[in-house]
Amino acid sequence: MFFIALCFQFVVLVLSEAPPTPPQNVHVNKWQLTWTPATEERNITYTVQYSSFDSDEWINVTACVQIPSNSCDVAVTKATDEQGCVMLRVRAERHGLNSAQVEACSTHGDSCTPEFSLTPQPGSLTVHLSRNHSLAQEYQDHAKHRVFYGKEGEPLEHYEDNVSSVSLRGLQEGQRYCTKVQYIHFSEPVGLPSCTRCVLVPESKKDSKQAEIVVSAVVVLVVVVLTPVLAYVLLFQRGRIKRWLQPPCKIPRDFLLEPIPEQCHPISPTEEHYDIISSVTVG
Repeated sequence: MFFIALCFQFVVLVLSEAPPTPPQNVHVNKWQLTWTPATEERNITYTVQYSSFDSDEWINVTACVQIPSNSCDVAVTKATDEQGCVMLRVRAERHGLNSAQVEACSTHGDSCTPEFSLTPQPGSLTVHLSRNHSLAQEYQDHAKHRVFYGKEGEPLEHYEDNVSSVSLRGLQEGQRYCTKVQYIHFSEPVGLPSCTRCVLVPESKKDSKQAEIVVSAVVVLVVVVLTPVLAYVLLFQRGRIKRWLQPPCKIPRDFLLEPIPEQCHPISPTEEHYDIISSVTVG
């Protein structure tokens, strides 16, 4: 019993000395930063930091330092940057131990986060992006979109940069792929990235192609095989076909003649009335 209690205290001590689990689902909606606690453990606080455009320094958001709640208003950070574009991240804290930082994403597109839509096709995925945005108006082609992508459940390690829409090719059909998009300026990130979206890359219509092949094979079979057979039967077996089509009984000759009614009797020549012609006068 003493040994079990000792082991329990040791486990509690180890867990208390381990860093807390990072928060999850960190996202911004209209400058309200929200996240989900990874565990139900008590005595966990959270600190939010921001970084301005073209800066490597991360600064604590004054109103969001070691707070016990899972949300914070970060609208004040917009005024710290000329473009109003900042990046945000959150960490969990417990007894001086900090979790890994988790960067936030934006659920809606705005002047600092690209708005995009997805069109999946067999083996490819098109990310539709607008070339007309506030950063492009100021920095021209130096402001681009960085499109991260990968299979669902895997890190989004692959990316492509472009000023407008991007077509991702060579994708595996029947798999779900996820993307997120962020503005960049000279390859440096600007503002919050969009939150990840996932779609299914459809398979090509193999079944319809196979059906077309089967139909074609049937047509060829009919033309090549059945047509000569039908021609042979019609040319050389006509007599047998006629015998097969004959009715099983003979038709009487008077089948179509109407019977003479019994009440009708033929008129006798003796009963006929006639006049005798005595002479013929020719004019």
